[in-house]
Amino acid sequence: MSASTLITVATTGAESSKTDVPTLPTTLDELVETARRCEDAGARLIHVHVRDDRHEPTLDVGRLTETVAALREATDLIVQLSTGGAITDPFEARLAVLDAGPDSCSLTCGTTNFGDGTFLNPYPFMRDLYVKAQDLGVVPEFELFDLGHVHALRRLIDECGLPHGGAVHCDFVLGVPGAAPATPQALLAGVAALPPETTSWSATGIGRGHLPIMATTLAAGGHLRVGMEDNLLLARGVKVEHNVQLVERAVRLAELMQRPAMTAAEARALLRVA
Repeated sequence: MSASTLITVATTGAESSKTDVPTLPTTLDELVETARRCEDAGARLIHVHVRDDRHEPTLDVGRLTETVAALREATDLIVQLSTGGAITDPFEARLAVLDAGPDSCSLTCGTTNFGDGTFLNPYPFMRDLYVKAQDLGVVPEFELFDLGHVHALRRLIDECGLPHGGAVHCDFVLGVPGAAPATPQALLAGVAALPPETTSWSATGIGRGHLPIMATTLAAGGHLRVGMEDNLLLARGVKVEHNVQLVERAVRLAELMQRPAMTAAEARALLRVA
């Protein structure tokens, strides 16, 4: 069990609209301000979805490149770009995300029912993304929405070898309608099935599963992902006004469990990011 905790902030996502959630950081200035405050609070990795001028999800490589540069200039956070985008984005655009030069990228290990839609991740696409990340020196985070995704990760490692840097860091995303539930039982089943090459793992619970998954993750030796991508409520009837509130709560819980938030150097060593 790690003596400290990597805290990731997933600030925006692709699902919530600016109209419904005005406090969602969708402009570059809002994202940079959020990143700075969350870093000061204890976050060490930022998981980024980018929006266009209409606040709609975009995978425009120019905008992604500008975002990576702005976050690096303003913070020492590990910058991780989502290669999921919106569930309607084509595979070619999702592969091109790596051309923006992030430190890390998400790599979802299987197709998932996503509410009324389908988040498509066929194995050939997963393999292409993995190999491109290896070639470009981008560290993947393997996103696991279901138990079958853990098995697909095993196949990727067997066929393609270890990722750039050699660290195998996974993130369980639990509670998406149509995928594994955000319960301690589901999380622990996934952790038990992880391949031995796994060097670290984190987890997040969508919505009401947020706190049970946080508590189980810390007790089981994992790391935490929090943020408005996954959770818009602090408590019943209490809306999140800023991502920093979720980071601060995660830091408090990690300290209570005697696994305080990692330093920037510890986080980079964990994920083997330069």
